[in-house]
Amino acid sequence: MSIVRSIGSLLFVLGTLAMPAASFAQVRVGVAITIAPPELPVYDQPICPGDGYIWTPGYWAYGDDDYYWVPGTWVLAPEVGFLWTPGYWGWGDGGYIFHDGYWGPQIGFYGGINYGFGYFGHGYEGGRWDNGHFFYNRAVTNVNVTVIRNVYETRVVNRTTVARVSYNGGNGGLHERPTAQEESASHERHIPPVAVQAEHVQAARSNTELRASTNRGKPPVAATSRPGELKGGGVVAAREGGAVHEPTSRPENNTSRGNSPVHPNDLPRTDRPAASNTGNVKQDQKYQQQQEKLQAKQDQERQKLQQKQDQQHQRLEQQKANDTGKQQLEQQHQKQTQQLQQKHVQQQQRLQQRQQPPPHPAPAKPAKP
Repeated sequence: MSIVRSIGSLLFVLGTLAMPAASFAQVRVGVAITIAPPELPVYDQPICPGDGYIWTPGYWAYGDDDYYWVPGTWVLAPEVGFLWTPGYWGWGDGGYIFHDGYWGPQIGFYGGINYGFGYFGHGYEGGRWDNGHFFYNRAVTNVNVTVIRNVYETRVVNRTTVARVSYNGGNGGLHERPTAQEESASHERHIPPVAVQAEHVQAARSNTELRASTNRGKPPVAATSRPGELKGGGVVAAREGGAVHEPTSRPENNTSRGNSPVHPNDLPRTDRPAASNTGNVKQDQKYQQQQEKLQAKQDQERQKLQQKQDQQHQRLEQQKANDTGKQQLEQQHQKQTQQLQQKHVQQQQRLQQRQQPPPHPAPAKPAKP
């Protein structure tokens, strides 16, 4: 269904469990998918099974050449005071890459994705820690007050207008940026998903009914009361499915209209021309220096444009612009980025053309007697 662009490091389940907790940071799984993940389905939250459990929202994972749904579930916090930062899909390096979730004292950036039940794009409104106990916000979480008494109720206004988009960046994705607080949270001590979460993911992956190609975006198990339990009374089915994105006629072309880069950070690093081997050592060295100089200049231009666009995003947020204004700015940024990309490609082509040896002159015709 989806196309894998490249494979780098090992997948999270094998790699991150081996990382020391103190050094863990939100990592990018080394697989880039050229087809966007499906929209988020609509489902009800199962009741909290007990005190100390924190909600971890469902999401689309990728494996066996298909997206599959990992049901939302309640998980015991690994440490008092720790909260869950959900993972998210983000556009980069020519495809959609998954940034895995983690436990930490503060909520970090999760792509601006509206997972619901307190995770409305930034932060968490479903509960808070107080004197070593987790208090649940009944306005957004399903809690039985006869079992759990540490509750409160604070109404939350969900201002996210595109609630079911499941990825950040790229064509049709959200274009949220981390706040200063979220940036700070990313540098704090983290703990990777606990063992029961890894087992939960594996159980979802082995269930063919949870694959997007089978359920068409409407998983029969959308959420569970406990991790790994995909059957029984604690299972909740999706009430409404999300759209599944299909491959285009030319999925290998990531810079086609369907996945046009919006920001300079979305652009892959421009490949250098092949090393010159003309037989003239000085000429080859000169060409190598020209390549490095051009590469450095292009990197600076990308960084400069990215900084400019980030500043424009910040001003727009301060002005509390509406969706129309944000869309217009994104279209302007997309045009700027594409123009920069075209300029850089032309520069590389001209450099290669200058390096081509001149054609050999045609042999002179013998003089007529």
